Amino acid sequence: MRTYLDHLTVERALSANTLSAYRRDLDRYLRHLARAGVTDPAGISTRDVAAYLAALRTGDGDHPPLAATSAGRAISAVRGLHRFAVREGLVADDSSRDVPPPTPPKRLPKALSVHDVTAILNAISGDDPLALRDRALLEFLYGTGARISEVVGLARDDVDFTARTVTIRGKGGKTRLVPLGGYAAAAVEAYLVRARPGLAEAGTGTPAVFLNARGGRLSRQSAWTILRRAADAAGLDASHMSPHVLRHSYATHLLDGGADVRVVQELLGHASVTTTQIYTLVTVDRLREVYATAHPRARG
Repeated sequence: MRTYLDHLTVERALSANTLSAYRRDLDRYLRHLARAGVTDPAGISTRDVAAYLAALRTGDGDHPPLAATSAGRAISAVRGLHRFAVREGLVADDSSRDVPPPTPPKRLPKALSVHDVTAILNAISGDDPLALRDRALLEFLYGTGARISEVVGLARDDVDFTARTVTIRGKGGKTRLVPLGGYAAAAVEAYLVRARPGLAEAGTGTPAVFLNARGGRLSRQSAWTILRRAADAAGLDASHMSPHVLRHSYATHLLDGGADVRVVQELLGHASVTTTQIYTLVTVDRLREVYATAHPRARG
């Protein structure tokens, strides 16, 4: 193990904290093997590694059970040690190869209520260029469900006000056509006509729709700041607010309104409907909550 830790220190230049975590995880692994009577690295079997993972999840006399994420980190250290041992010719086979890490539970996306989204969108007041830009940005994020990287990469020619559509250029060079709702269209058009020309004068002619005060393309970090400032002005907790929350809210509200999950998949640009289906869990959760509070015989 010491040779492996030296390798991590010198060749991978891991931080002291990361190395300390690796050392703790591997010390526990070696103690587990010793208790099982396994002392020769060549004698470690897939079953031994699987038994160790099971011990991580259920706990033992010295340690409480670990959550899937923590157990996954610990077993990752073990897998790294075994790969290193094979590479160095210390053992012939990687006993950990067929022991997959535990799958962490799916985390439901955080979706705002329609009331909270409306409060955020209405929190930006004024007709100065930056206020018009900020309102257009947030209306566009919620009105299209686009990723923030897609929004800051948006070009003027991607917006078609006649057809009320937007060409979104997503991951892997894929493009999709997304409808532009009335509120978003009005906000973006007002910004393009009354604010963007003035902002663009200070820049170098970028085709980006959303510009910063210097006429350059708006950054992702600035978009986060704009949203958090609006959320704070609306009286909401802005500490965990991000543009992706508006994307989550967009998808959840569509499904709440009766949209087909396949349609939402296309609108979001998900390669697989499985990714989109996590939003259906949010709506089922909400249905269950409403049922529990509204039905006279839900509690019993």
